[in-house]
Amino acid sequence: MPAFKNRINKALEIRKSQGLTRTLKSLVNSNQATLSDSGQSYVNFSSNDYLGLASDKSLIGAWQDGLDKYGVGSGASPLVTGFSPAHQNLESKLCEWLGFDRAILFSSGFSANQALIFSLLDKQDTLVQDKLNHASLIEAGMLSSATMKRFQHNNVNNLSRLLSQSESALVVTEGVFSMDGDCAPLSEIAALCQKQNAWLAVDDAHGIGVLGDKGAGSCNAENIKPELLVVTFGKAFGLSGAAILCSEEVGDYLTQFARHHVYSTAMPPSQAHALTHACQMIQTQDWRREKLQELQSVYRNALSDLSGYVETQTPIKPFMCGEADTAMSIAQHLKEQQIWTTAIRPPTVPQGGARLRVTLTANHNVEQVTKLTGAIRQAADLYLG
Repeated sequence: MPAFKNRINKALEIRKSQGLTRTLKSLVNSNQATLSDSGQSYVNFSSNDYLGLASDKSLIGAWQDGLDKYGVGSGASPLVTGFSPAHQNLESKLCEWLGFDRAILFSSGFSANQALIFSLLDKQDTLVQDKLNHASLIEAGMLSSATMKRFQHNNVNNLSRLLSQSESALVVTEGVFSMDGDCAPLSEIAALCQKQNAWLAVDDAHGIGVLGDKGAGSCNAENIKPELLVVTFGKAFGLSGAAILCSEEVGDYLTQFARHHVYSTAMPPSQAHALTHACQMIQTQDWRREKLQELQSVYRNALSDLSGYVETQTPIKPFMCGEADTAMSIAQHLKEQQIWTTAIRPPTVPQGGARLRVTLTANHNVEQVTKLTGAIRQAADLYLG
């Protein structure tokens, strides 16, 4: 059909002319602190494997043990025959750890977020989201029958004004924002939701495992309990998948009506078995979070005087570059020194907000972070003035 071909070609040409073309790279050991590209090694500062579990031998062994016990695939959706003792045990461990009645499992955080919004909201409801929420949440809100409003990033006063205009509202925010590394003011938002009789949902993809007591996440750190908590397993857990933590009643409702759960093949039971092991590792291995704190101090002490530096309490360290071509130039400068960082450009971030998204992990060491900060200082002198 010519219309589709013309539209596709035009979109690709526009993206290329803007210097924003995205490409896939086949990388070796990309889930480790050092990766390889075309035979060249680089220190990897672009991974979300914050606790360094993705290549941990104990976790690998747990998945292998799960394969021996349960085989490879789940074979069906959860409500057919795809729900096993491994899945049930993972749900129980998550609930015990995070203090909820139910945990509904999904194959990805994207699916969990969309299922939450599509299942719970109707046309008479109002969805109020932080403007910087993840694409999965914003897209779900746009497609939902509910009325969506977006409040200024982390602005509780703006949120309050929007809630005062709504009778049946669900407020959705992230615990930690993936591109900025900053944290939502969850205690203030939770208090406001209680006052306005609204429900609160928190996507804690980048907070779980890293923040809070024993890695229990952003809500634990802020001493709140939202009605809905989304945790994903592709970051600090070192694996993949997600869960919605909720009450018994909401869990039953999602089991009936969350299409992403009902009609998708369940995650492999061997994966659920490994995730249960990851839960235990996160809670008991405090040294991983202590290591992150040490590396964050090294990074802060070396770069805090630079204009592009952004202070965060998380392993996500955006270094602001301004324009997309500047971010690409700095990333290339670092690459020439065997340091792998990702330049984040529009449309992922606003115009003028291009940046390096630096992420630290427990598998890095002080020498590697020191090398990174030295290279960033050199690049800043060259490209930022």
